[in-house]
Amino acid sequence: MKRDERRMVSRVHHKRTGFHHRNLQHLHSITKSHALYKTSPSVILDASVEYIRSLKKKLQELKQLAVSSSSTQNFINYGPMPMLKVEEQEEGFMIRVLSQRNCKGLLVFILEAFEELGLQVLQARVSCADAFSLEALAIKEHNEGDGHMDAQVVVKVMSKAIKNWREVPKQ
Repeated sequence: MKRDERRMVSRVHHKRTGFHHRNLQHLHSITKSHALYKTSPSVILDASVEYIRSLKKKLQELKQLAVSSSSTQNFINYGPMPMLKVEEQEEGFMIRVLSQRNCKGLLVFILEAFEELGLQVLQARVSCADAFSLEALAIKEHNEGDGHMDAQVVVKVMSKAIKNWREVPKQ
């Protein structure tokens, strides 16, 4: 019985060893490992390091692809939000909107905000060439039943207009 048990243990051991050997050879062929001994644990380590490097490279390529594809889908990153400053004047508001970029289409959203607020622009200076700058002196149109408007209300509506502009796909 002992002899039969040894043969059985030996067969199981050979099966395991053969199984591990085949797996290591398969791993070696897949990873194209340069390890000296094909069946050594260095194959696994070499393959693991190489696999991690390849994953890092693929991740970097995907990040670059995501950046380039976002610009081809008509979405333009204009960087930080345009700067907004509203100062209360005696009869109205001095509104300044500045950005280091040209902000195509922003002027339309700002003019719609003026209309929404019921502001009449008395004087304005606008540049949309290389950078965007708007400086406007506006007063509240006199309508019956309208109360006093403060700078915070103007800031809120103007900020909403800038936010809405940023959310629109750029052509």
